[in-house]
Amino acid sequence: MTQLATLDKFFQGMPPVAAMQIRATGFDGEVLRLNAPLSANVNDKNCAFGGSLASLMTLAGWGWLMLKLQEAGEQAEVYVADSSIRYLAPLYDDLNGEARLREGQDWPAILRCLLDRKRARAAMMAEMRDSTGVLVATLEARFALKYAPASDDGA
Repeated sequence: MTQLATLDKFFQGMPPVAAMQIRATGFDGEVLRLNAPLSANVNDKNCAFGGSLASLMTLAGWGWLMLKLQEAGEQAEVYVADSSIRYLAPLYDDLNGEARLREGQDWPAILRCLLDRKRARAAMMAEMRDSTGVLVATLEARFALKYAPASDDGA
């Protein structure tokens, strides 16, 4: 199973996320891209529901961390600790978001901290743009990672 298919399987296992129809569409090791149709995330004004924008951007940050852990062959529980969202314009298109590690963050240092201390924090940034490239929302979030070694029974 590809990395993106594994992430999509996680998304489908969470009923609220499954209802949003979120799909991972690309990951180059630096940026994770997610998509969801407007039709599953529309509000009373026929634009994207703000909660869907927040959810997709948060899940993009969470998903980025899960994929990087998978690449490193490590396991951890990943939780959003706090976030700040800016809504800049209504979105009348499908939701396309992307997340990356926030500038100044160092993934190898985060991973070392996780392995040494069994916990770490990672600062992520995410954004959403409309079909013309106009920025419509941004998110800055901190995630907590708690080391979760694989069990001996293969589970």
